[in-house]
Amino acid sequence: MISLEDHLAAAAGADPQRLAAVAAVRAIAATGIALGARLADGALFEEPGRIVGVNSDGDKQKALDVAAHGMFTDALLAAGVAAVGSEEAEAVIPGDPAGLVAAAFDPIDGSSHIGLAAALGTFFSVLPAVPGGDAFLQAGRNQIAAGYLIYGHETVLGLTLGDGTYLFTLDRRDGRFKGGRKLQVPATSGEFGADMANRRHWPAKLTRFADAALAGAAGPRGRDLRLRWQSAAVVDMHRILLAGGLFLYPADARPDAANGRLRHVYEVNPIAMLVEQAGGRATDGNGAAILDKVPAHLHARAPIVCGSADEVAQYEAG
Repeated sequence: MISLEDHLAAAAGADPQRLAAVAAVRAIAATGIALGARLADGALFEEPGRIVGVNSDGDKQKALDVAAHGMFTDALLAAGVAAVGSEEAEAVIPGDPAGLVAAAFDPIDGSSHIGLAAALGTFFSVLPAVPGGDAFLQAGRNQIAAGYLIYGHETVLGLTLGDGTYLFTLDRRDGRFKGGRKLQVPATSGEFGADMANRRHWPAKLTRFADAALAGAAGPRGRDLRLRWQSAAVVDMHRILLAGGLFLYPADARPDAANGRLRHVYEVNPIAMLVEQAGGRATDGNGAAILDKVPAHLHARAPIVCGSADEVAQYEAG
């Protein structure tokens, strides 16, 4: 049970690039504390769910989406990153030309929960800088760090620096993340998560898996499984890390989901690294490891099936 600061110091060592990655993580953690406090204020001082625009992907932007984007961007640029990629910005934001790392993030994942007092969070990915090139167009296997924050009844930070996945909790008494513990995804579980509202668009493999799971002990699985779906990938993934199970968001028949719905660079890649580093599996649903795939562009989408290794195998065998 260690503090985030002690963990970061031990993980960075004296390597300049890892030190730069750790500086980015520190900036994200500090910003997450401030954002969590702002979320906790709800509508006391302004309406956080007010629609203020549309992002490059056509999603409606709420006031707090835009504010969170600015908070994380400012903090990362001040930390000296070479480039910033955000769901709420159409293009890559240049930083320090001498920076050794680039950082991408989804400032508020699950923004439909804004104003509802429901849990939501932030995903982030830290990659090696590519002088003269686009750091975000490289395989997720190259990530130096990946993580997430969840803002709920507690504020937690999940993090991997390639040496396992660790979970820290914010101590609001002194504003520090503490209690670090290494996570291990259970090999099997009685839970799975999929958006049943999209069932009519699903690939046959997912329909077969869900039908077998929902049939319970009387069905082909021979046991009861529970459906868990929070409609916020960061919250569903957090549950998988702690309780095991399967998170399913493959490609489907909708025109905007032909390559999946989640963003490859700043959602799917962090999820995949966190899950793999905790002993689980993360694939495209057809056996290919997500972390070996190269995104087509900053906002490219990718399918993902991840969680307990046995459950991923069960899905892929379907």
